[in-house]
Amino acid sequence: MDKHGKLPDSTESYWIDSTDVPTFPQLDENISVDAVIVGGGITGITSAYLLANQGRKVALLEADRVLNGTTGHTTAKITAQHDLIYDELITNMGKSKARLYYEANMEALTFIKKTIDKLQIKCDFSEQDAYMYATTEEYKLKIEKEAEAYKTLNIDGELTDTIPLDILEIRNALIMRKQGQFHPLKYLSTLVQQIKEKGGLIFENTTAVNVETGEHTTVLTRDGFRVTAKHVLACSHFPFYEGVGLYSTRMYADRSYVLAAKTKKKLPDGVFISAGKPKRSLRSVTINGEEMVLIVGESHKTGQGIDTMKHYEALEDFGQQVLGLESIEYRWSAQDLTTLDKVPYIGAITSGDSNVLIATGYRKWGMSNGTAAALLLSDIVLGKKNNFEQLFTPTRPQATQSLKNFFVQNANVASHLIKGKLELSNIDPKTLSNDQAAITTVKGERKGAYRDTNGELHIVDTTCTHVGCEVEWNSGDRTWDCPCHGSRFSFTGDVIEGPAEKPLQKYDYKMIDNLTSEDSGY
Repeated sequence: MDKHGKLPDSTESYWIDSTDVPTFPQLDENISVDAVIVGGGITGITSAYLLANQGRKVALLEADRVLNGTTGHTTAKITAQHDLIYDELITNMGKSKARLYYEANMEALTFIKKTIDKLQIKCDFSEQDAYMYATTEEYKLKIEKEAEAYKTLNIDGELTDTIPLDILEIRNALIMRKQGQFHPLKYLSTLVQQIKEKGGLIFENTTAVNVETGEHTTVLTRDGFRVTAKHVLACSHFPFYEGVGLYSTRMYADRSYVLAAKTKKKLPDGVFISAGKPKRSLRSVTINGEEMVLIVGESHKTGQGIDTMKHYEALEDFGQQVLGLESIEYRWSAQDLTTLDKVPYIGAITSGDSNVLIATGYRKWGMSNGTAAALLLSDIVLGKKNNFEQLFTPTRPQATQSLKNFFVQNANVASHLIKGKLELSNIDPKTLSNDQAAITTVKGERKGAYRDTNGELHIVDTTCTHVGCEVEWNSGDRTWDCPCHGSRFSFTGDVIEGPAEKPLQKYDYKMIDNLTSEDSGY
């Protein structure tokens, strides 16, 4: 435990820590396949599984380790109750598309359940009712409108004044019946084994950096190897290849936080989420044979806002208030992408690149949306009709509200780009204590300094290698995060999360330590 009391000192996902995922080689030659899939999370692995089952030769490329990215940091609810969404979808897209969104996610839940039964996967799946509750009058009214949307769309739901959870001032709640939760990596590890058995190729530490289109579609890797395929499926969290789709301008990234805690009170059956802010979410989880609780929330745009440790502390306070905490076994954070209209982009990357497909923008609901994406992508590759193709197509027309969101998000990017360039600091990095970071100035240039727990000083250029915004320190995860498009870098400058592909420039800390204040410009 660290200075914050019950909180573990380092971040670690329970899902990753509790799963023995096999390792795979790095791509070291040019290959040709039917479909090359980039991204080893739920969408990429499920797509590879589906296509391999149909006799297609597939290659899956993962820049790091499979299942170590967003899928490994999920809260693993499988539900079509995606916060307050259906009333908004009816308003912006119409009833038929709002209903299709529900059907796509329920179809994904059904697919997961059937796959678990078919393959006899032991992944702690349980059926749960999903509760969305309001604690203010404002959100009480919004939940009532959402309940009306449920009725309009014939969604199996129920409006109630109480929930089986002792939270003060519950105004009302909306229940979606027969949703689910599971251990995502135990589930997906079985699919990985199935891909291998059916001849699928999986490569780790293989970073895809570009696509050549034309007669033969080819993925290029950072190490100079080529994978030629009839179809390219970009299933990385942020598309590794944007073409002319301008996806950086059409989505924003935000982060949320997770505690896995042993509680004094038992969490009742169900999964729970607040309709208002600050966001709060609860679900049960079994860790080492003991029933514990995932306490989730504190959403904010990546690289923006308060000291990130305060988000973990706020969740700790909430857990203590509602359930009482005996211990906190894990803490970790997750990053999610939201599209202009809150519906994922799934399909051809642009109208002119029908062989390059993407799936992104799941807005915190990756287990159902990611599975729905895999079902759609595999159907496109196989030439099958899919009722959800027009709903999710990335080239869909944008409604007025979406265009408004476009200008708001990009104005936010511009403001942070300018703000970061003007922000300088005279902090001397030699004064940093262990496990402390700061923005500093070296020879008139903005740098990021972090002294690790062993006392070693790490200096990086703070200019994000994507479009040049200035990164900010994330104390909760010990990373440098970009406030513009959500790229994240380790304290040594290595890329953790795109869209950035190149690391931050590193500086020799010994050279910095030997500089005088006059030389360095502090």
